[in-house]
Amino acid sequence: MSAAVSSGGAAPGSPESRRIVLLRHAKADWPQVADHDRPLAERGRMDAPVAGRRLAETGIPFDLALCSTAVRTRETWKLAVHELPERPRTVYEDRLYEASLGELIALLNETPDDVADLLVIGHNPGMHALSDALSGSAEGDAGTRMSRSGFPTAAFAVVSFTGSWKSLEHGVGTLLDYWAPHD
Repeated sequence: MSAAVSSGGAAPGSPESRRIVLLRHAKADWPQVADHDRPLAERGRMDAPVAGRRLAETGIPFDLALCSTAVRTRETWKLAVHELPERPRTVYEDRLYEASLGELIALLNETPDDVADLLVIGHNPGMHALSDALSGSAEGDAGTRMSRSGFPTAAFAVVSFTGSWKSLEHGVGTLLDYWAPHD
């Protein structure tokens, strides 16, 4: 993974250039609790800060983080955000939990246009499906690596697109990078 992710054309932060980073929560435990209340496993508590360091290495200055309200996503974010140079504004979003692909795109379409760089902390199969759906193209071997690994826990994809959040739809983006722990 490169130390900084290119914007794929327009200058980062310009109104027409946007980046979405889709982060799957770290490895969760399976105690006798409702799925929404599952905490991170020991491996997840180790992988989440590593993912945070990798996010910091992208150099992307996140304007907003949308995080599922599930315990495992909130714990992932709590451990990862400490590794970032600046903490972005965070919104805990119920609709990210068990969201379909269409629901995820509709949620992203609501993002304010002053947000250039968005981080989403969510679940599979949604994070993988959204990365695939948005990416009409890929830089280097990012697409191959994402397909090969299957988007494991604590993995993230960086997708860029040009236009307003309301215009975000299937195939408009470029997969700039993909990272997974233990890869």
